[in-house]
Amino acid sequence: MSNSLPQHFIRHPLPLLIGLTLAMQSASGFAQEQTKQTEKQGLETITVTAQKRTQNLQEVPVSVTAFTGDEMAESVIKDMYDLQTNVPGLGAFQSQSATNSSFSIRGVGTSSQNFGLESSVGLYVDGVYRARQNSLINNLVDVAAVEVLRGPQGTLFGKNTPSGAVLVTTAAPSHNGGDAFLEASLGNYGLVNLSGATSISAIEDVLAFRVTAFGSQRDGTVSDVKLGEDKVNDRDRWGARAQALYTPNEDVTLRIIADYAEINEICCGAPVQLSNFQAKEIPGKFGSDAAITSLGGTAFPGGDAFFDREIAVSFLPESSMKDRGLSAQLDWELDENYTIVSISAYRKFESYDNIDTDFTDVDLFGTSNDSQQSSFSQELRLDYTSDKLNYILGAYYFEQDLDLEYSLYTDNFFNPFVMSRFGGALDPLLSGINTISAMTGGLIAPAAEAGPAGTGFDHVAKQQHKSYALFGQFDYKLTDELTLTAGLRYTDEKKDLSTVFSENMAGGTAFPKYFSSIGDPNVPATIVPGSLILGAGLAGAALPRIGAALSQGMMPTTADLELILPFQTPGWAFKALGATTSDRLDINPPTLKDDQFTGTIKLSYQPDSDTLWYMSYGEGYKSGGTNTDRIAAGFNPLFDAETSQAFEVGLKKDFPEQDIRINAAAHYTTVKDFQANTFTGNGFNLQNAGDYGINGLELEATWLATDSLEVNVVYALVKAEYKTFLAGNCWAAYTWHTGVTDPGRGTDPETGLPNRFCDRSGDRPGGEPENYAVLSLKQDINFSDDIYAYVQGEYTYTSDIILDGSNDPYAVQDAYSLLNLRLFMNFTDSDLDVIVWARNVLDEEYINRTNFNTPLQDGKLNAYMAEPRTFGVTVKKRF
Repeated sequence: MSNSLPQHFIRHPLPLLIGLTLAMQSASGFAQEQTKQTEKQGLETITVTAQKRTQNLQEVPVSVTAFTGDEMAESVIKDMYDLQTNVPGLGAFQSQSATNSSFSIRGVGTSSQNFGLESSVGLYVDGVYRARQNSLINNLVDVAAVEVLRGPQGTLFGKNTPSGAVLVTTAAPSHNGGDAFLEASLGNYGLVNLSGATSISAIEDVLAFRVTAFGSQRDGTVSDVKLGEDKVNDRDRWGARAQALYTPNEDVTLRIIADYAEINEICCGAPVQLSNFQAKEIPGKFGSDAAITSLGGTAFPGGDAFFDREIAVSFLPESSMKDRGLSAQLDWELDENYTIVSISAYRKFESYDNIDTDFTDVDLFGTSNDSQQSSFSQELRLDYTSDKLNYILGAYYFEQDLDLEYSLYTDNFFNPFVMSRFGGALDPLLSGINTISAMTGGLIAPAAEAGPAGTGFDHVAKQQHKSYALFGQFDYKLTDELTLTAGLRYTDEKKDLSTVFSENMAGGTAFPKYFSSIGDPNVPATIVPGSLILGAGLAGAALPRIGAALSQGMMPTTADLELILPFQTPGWAFKALGATTSDRLDINPPTLKDDQFTGTIKLSYQPDSDTLWYMSYGEGYKSGGTNTDRIAAGFNPLFDAETSQAFEVGLKKDFPEQDIRINAAAHYTTVKDFQANTFTGNGFNLQNAGDYGINGLELEATWLATDSLEVNVVYALVKAEYKTFLAGNCWAAYTWHTGVTDPGRGTDPETGLPNRFCDRSGDRPGGEPENYAVLSLKQDINFSDDIYAYVQGEYTYTSDIILDGSNDPYAVQDAYSLLNLRLFMNFTDSDLDVIVWARNVLDEEYINRTNFNTPLQDGKLNAYMAEPRTFGVTVKKRF
C-alpha cells in the first residue's frame, strides 16, 4: 500500500464527502423509506447516549463510534489500547510508565507527563468523570457499551473535552438471569485473563445486585540483558465491581456502583533507537555511550537492533495504581415528558512509579512519582422529551484534591558520568586544586565532586480545585425533516496550587549557587555549558597566583581563593547541567480563577429514515494550571486554558437494498493556546504553543456483501499542524549527529546569540498519523446447526508518524500495517463462545507513537515498544 493518499483527497475532504454521497445515492436509486427492510436485511440499530439520552446512532448529529459489550468481547478488545484499532481518529498510548498514559482524538491530546495538565479527552464511566487519564487503562470487563465522541463536547460534558469524549457504560444488574458469565483467556507470553459476573435478583423487579471481577497476568515483552528475559511490559492487574439496582416503581430507578482496581506492573521498556557512541556524520565526535561503556555499562547500537526488544537498566521500572470509587445515579420520571437525573460520585486514585531514567545499566539517576487524587462530583439535570422538542437543563459541581511527591535522585556513578561530559576539559583545573590542597596539608580544600551521589531534586505539588457549571441543550424540529440543536454551558472554576522545591545534598551540605545553566540541549557536550566556561577560566588563571603565593610562604589573596571556591563545593556542576538539576523557587500563585462559555449549534436534515445530513459548530475548553517540573529561570510556570472550535459536516446513510451503511464526517478544528509539553532531554517544555489547526475526514462503512460476508471500512484523515508556535523545541539528536542547525532557530537581536527555542509554526504535532485505515472482512462458516461460527480479519494501515514535538528528522516512524485474525465459535446448545485470536499476526515492528531525547545524553534517542505478535484462545460461558 502506498504511504500517502492523493493530495487533492487530503486537501479537500469536504468535496470528497459530498461526491461520495451523491455517487452512492445514485447507485441506490435514491432509496425511500426502508426501516422494516433495513432490519430485515441485517443492518442493525445501534443506540447511543452521545447527547445524554438514548438515541439511534444514525439519528444523532455527532461523529461517534459505538461498540456493544458483546462486540468487544468477540473482538477480544480488552482495553483502550485495543479499542483504538477500530475507532477513526482515536489514539491511546503509554510512555515511561503505566502511570503515564495519554489519549487523543482528531490529533488533539494531552501528555500525562506533567502533574499540572488535564486531559483533552473527557473520560466517563457510567456518567462519572475520570479526572486522571491513567485511571482508564485497566481491563474493560462486563461492559455494556463504549462510545467515542469526536470533536469538542464542551456543552453537555463540560471542560477537558476540547477534542472529544469516551463514554463507558458497564452492564447493569438484571432480574431476568442469563447475563452471568465466566471467561478465560490463555495466550503467548504466559497470558492468563480471568473474568466473571453475575446478577442476583433479591426482590423480583425491585432490587437486584451484580458482582463483577477480573484478573490479568502476562509476562513481559521486553527483556533486560542482565535482569532477565521477558521481564518488562508485563501485565499484573485485577479489579472488582459491585452494583445495586433499586426500582421501587416504574418511575424511579436508583443504581449504586462501587468499584476497585489495581495495577502492579514493570513498565515501560524503552530500547535505544539511536546511539550516540559516535556521531553519524561528524568523524571523531563521541557521546555518552562511550562513557557508559567505560563505566562498565552496556551500549546498544540502535537502528534495527531496537527491535531486538532488549534494554539494560540498573533496576526494573515499577508502576502501580489503585483506583476506587462509589457512585449513585437516580432517574425519576415525573411524567411522560420530564425526567430528573442525579449522578453523585466520589473517587480516589493513587499511583506510584520508580524508574531508572538514565535508561542505562550504569547507576546514574532515577525518578520516583507518588501521587494521590480524590474527587467528588455531582450532576443534576432535567430531561424533557416530546415529539417536536427535547431539552436538557443541568448543573454540575466538581472538586478534587491532588498531591504529588516527586524526586530525581543521583546514584553511584553520576559523578564520573558528569565529568565525562566535559571531555577532560576541566581535568587540569581540578588536578591543580588538588595539588595545592596537598601542598597546604588540606588547609585549602581539594576539588569536590561535580555531581555527588545521593542528591535528591525533589518537589511536593498540591492542588485544590473546585468548579461548577450550568448547561442546557435543546433539539427542536423546525419541520418533519429539519431539526435545530443548540446548547450553552457556563463553567466557573478555581484552583489553588503550590509546588515546593527542595535540593537535598548527600550529607546535608548546602546546594551550590554556582554556574547557571543555559537550558539548551543543543549545546555540544564537548563544550562546558553555561557560565561554567567563564568560571573555569578565572579559576585556572588564579591557580598560578595561588601557587606562587604559597611558594613564597604567603597566603593567597581572598579574591583568588574565591575564584577556586566553586570547584571545592560539592555539586558544582549540577546547575550547569540544566534546569532539571538546578534549584528553583517555589510556586505559590494566587488562586487561579477562570470562567468560560462553551456552546454548540447543529442543523440536521433527515429527508427519510435512512439519511441524516448535519452540520455543526462546537466549542471545547481545558483548564490552565502550573508547570510542576523544574524549568529554567525566567520561564512562566503558569499556563492558560486551552480552547477549541470545530466546524463539522456529516452524513449518516443506510442503503437498505444494498445492505450498505456509510457514516462520514468532514471537520475543521482550531485549538487556541494549545498546551504543548515536550521532553527536551533535560526537562519538559510546557507552554501555550499558540494556535493549532486540524482538518480531516472520518469514514465508517459497513457492507453486508452476502448472507455470510460482512465488509467494514474505517478511515481517518487528520491533517494537523501548529499555526503558530514560536518557542518550540529545537532539533537535538539530528543537530548533534550532523552539525546541521534547526532551520527554526533564529538569532536573538539583542545578544546576537542563537535563540534557545525554535519556531515550530507549520510543523506537525508528535504522535499523530495523517492517515489511518482499517479493512475488516467477516465470513460466516457453516459448521453445523448448533454452532454459529465466523472468521474475521482486520488489516490496519498507519501512515508515518512524527515521534516528538521538535520534528527532529531522526524522530520519524515510517508507515506500517498490522493484521489481526479471529475465529469465533458459539455453541448454541451450551451458550459457550470459543475465540481463537491473533493480533499483529505478521509481527510488524514499529515504535509506539513516541520517542525522546535520552536524559543528559545528547544525541541519543530512546523509544517505546509496540506490542509484538500475540495470540491465544478465549472461552466464555454464559449462565
